[in-house]
Amino acid sequence: MRKTIGLTLISLAMAGSAHAAGETLNVGMASADAGKLDPHVATSTPDKGLLHWMFNGLVRIKPGEANPADIEPDIAESWTSSEDGLTWTFTLRQDVDCHGDYGPLDAEDVVFSLNRAADPDISAFADSYAAFESVEATGDHEVTITLKNSVPSLLGLLVPYHGGNIVCKDAVEALGSEFERTPIGTGPFMFEEYQPQQYVKLVANPEYFRGEPHIKEIFYRYIPSDSSRDLAFQSGEIDMIYGKQDQTWVERISEVPGTKVAVMTPGEMSVIHLNMTMPPLDDVRVRRAVAHAIDRDALVAFKGPDVTLAAVSPVPEGNLGYTGGVPTYAFSVEKAKALLAEAGHPDGVTIKAIHTTLPGMLTTMEAVQALLREADINLEIETVEHATFHEQIRKDLSQVTHYAAARFPVADVYLSQFFHSDAIVGKPTAVANFSHCDVADEEIAAARVETDDEKQLELWAEAQRKIMDEVCAVPLVQSLQLWAWKDTLDLGVEVNGSLNLSPPVTEAAQFSE
Repeated sequence: MRKTIGLTLISLAMAGSAHAAGETLNVGMASADAGKLDPHVATSTPDKGLLHWMFNGLVRIKPGEANPADIEPDIAESWTSSEDGLTWTFTLRQDVDCHGDYGPLDAEDVVFSLNRAADPDISAFADSYAAFESVEATGDHEVTITLKNSVPSLLGLLVPYHGGNIVCKDAVEALGSEFERTPIGTGPFMFEEYQPQQYVKLVANPEYFRGEPHIKEIFYRYIPSDSSRDLAFQSGEIDMIYGKQDQTWVERISEVPGTKVAVMTPGEMSVIHLNMTMPPLDDVRVRRAVAHAIDRDALVAFKGPDVTLAAVSPVPEGNLGYTGGVPTYAFSVEKAKALLAEAGHPDGVTIKAIHTTLPGMLTTMEAVQALLREADINLEIETVEHATFHEQIRKDLSQVTHYAAARFPVADVYLSQFFHSDAIVGKPTAVANFSHCDVADEEIAAARVETDDEKQLELWAEAQRKIMDEVCAVPLVQSLQLWAWKDTLDLGVEVNGSLNLSPPVTEAAQFSE
């Protein structure tokens, strides 16, 4: 396998333009292939990480950080808001160009982008923009956003993450359906080539408004096998590698000479969503049995205490609005079996899950499978490639859905996308409510428009309590982001976190001599 990878990378280098040593970055990603490369459609971790290097937002979180407190200008150079927080006006930079021959970016492109992000027929994130009353070009380089009601973090919706990515109108309209495989942005790197199940190639944007990147090309390689990626990294064929989500990987890769390892926030929270419309999971006693059968301490020990946090609430710890004061289900095989018997299943139950082949997620699900087996809960797992997994779970085909996600760290985002009835899969407004949960709609909706901070926190807390009482889902763990790269690669910033789940490869990144 190592020989095959080496030959593949050598052939890629020969096929690409000739660049001096230190100008080409080879990245190894734990996926078999690209999914959707349209930033308003892409939901998978591998795609979001790649798009991070191609697109800008009106604002951004400072590279290397993930905290909303570190929001700074990006395409917008300044902004103002009305006293009631319902009208926001952004003044745009005038030196931002679209990739290729699509010309300068102006207010029309921003209006088009945000309206597209809010369009449920196009965007996977439309629900996040439901509060937008209008987005208007109030000048060639001025955009005004008017809200129907205040939102927990307007600027958080405008960072280049999910719907906040700004696309170029002319490119989207010219390319049509091909935009999913030919993304055009304004960022430091431009799309050049896609080879299915092999790689996406990016090249430096010489007209980038912050300056031409030092790195001239990036090969974003799809290598789903953990061992194959590790071998490619250790042999020097890969410069940057997406890590296996466990502590032994960190310990092993840290021993490779000349290696920088990063354990980054935010963590992707793994949650088991239980489809409440499908027997036997339509019985809350069975769902509570599942919750009692899962030992989070064992999962943390399995994944590694330095890279994993136990999860107890539908909202990750550390997010604005999180509460740990929710119904909890202590690990107890006996309690789980008793609940099953009470529900009419003294001999246990069988439940089924469609699951991704991504190694980090699959090992977690296999650990859950082993735990459930002890309580006479037989979890059957059907594995499919990651892009297929996303397609099938959104068609409501899985009884149990294991979903690992990092979102903008405000409670409303997790609650609205995963637990409000508007987000139930199969609906026109669907996002990622795989459980068909609707028990906290009132609190989630009220919190979005509540202007009193304390009352808003109380509403979010009550929503979390209701969701856990009904066991719409079982939170498992937060897995922090694990990456490694050669220490000769200087990213130009201290890397503590990345909302987009990939290290910040910007115009400042360069290899040392």
